[in-house]
Amino acid sequence: MPLTRAPGHRLDVLVGPAIGRRGRSLFVLILALCLLAAPLPADAQVPAKVPRIGLIRPGSPPDPFAEAFLQGLRDLGYLEGRTIAIEYRWAEGKPERYPELTADLVRLRVDVIFTTTDPGIHAAKQATSTIPILVLTTDPVGSGLVASLARPGGNITGLSTMSPELSEKRMELLMVAFPKVSRVAVLRDARQAPTDHRAVEAAARTLGLRLQTLEVRDINDLEPALAAAKKARAGALNILPSGFFSAHRARIVEAVAKARLPAIYEHRDFVAVGGLMSYAPNFPELFRRAATYVDKILKGAKPADLPVEQPTRFELVINLKTAKALGLTIPPSVMIRADQVIQ
Repeated sequence: MPLTRAPGHRLDVLVGPAIGRRGRSLFVLILALCLLAAPLPADAQVPAKVPRIGLIRPGSPPDPFAEAFLQGLRDLGYLEGRTIAIEYRWAEGKPERYPELTADLVRLRVDVIFTTTDPGIHAAKQATSTIPILVLTTDPVGSGLVASLARPGGNITGLSTMSPELSEKRMELLMVAFPKVSRVAVLRDARQAPTDHRAVEAAARTLGLRLQTLEVRDINDLEPALAAAKKARAGALNILPSGFFSAHRARIVEAVAKARLPAIYEHRDFVAVGGLMSYAPNFPELFRRAATYVDKILKGAKPADLPVEQPTRFELVINLKTAKALGLTIPPSVMIRADQVIQ
């Protein structure tokens, strides 16, 4: 009897009399195997493993530097959520969170960890010796993170901001801008490596300046530190690089303005929110360059063999609106060197 379906009749009714209960079971089994053997449509294919990048940032979103990093990945053909996944971890201005955030990424077995502050980098170094760690940091050799710029060794590589050299350069710019200043206060995150501080100490000796060091560990230490600088008659302020400071830049700029101290900062984002001056590499460009390291590592390169890059272009940014509010005149010799002037 052929297995055809008459109008208004169910197939199982027709099959039943013909082949019985055991036959029905065999029929269902054969039908299921045929369905499993059928090829999947193209859009239903199981996707290949998507690489995951752990990105640890000192502040909170939105983050223009994180966006610059993502743009660098897009420029290389990576699409977040499709060909690459980003595991974001935000310290929210609390450096004590770095060990917890890093441990979480290690548990997830991400393919690369990208972190950019001294406490964050050291937390990552302690957490794993096998997952590649990509860094953007002040002095990777001086702080013992890599063996050398050319041959980093280990599982860490990335980019240097040449911070000690630039901290010294910022001291020189302060003196050119404010030649009558004889005492400079230095605001320092006590968790940072001492290389920047040693550089400004050497610059102060060369320039014949008296140096006052202000160390902070908590944002609530800021205003008492600035009050101490004013009491000691500091004439200017050099704010050393710190991810903690960057995460709290708006509050720092506001407190410095209240103290009425001319200050120079580690990058232009401080000036964009009202700081007086900054001298630094182009940080968005550095973050875009960091994406090239991710690309190389995902394609099989070992961090030990990837040389640490150094910036080649630096920017002086001046906020004339802030200078006017402080009653300051920036000399033409400084203005002519500015790459950007905020009116």
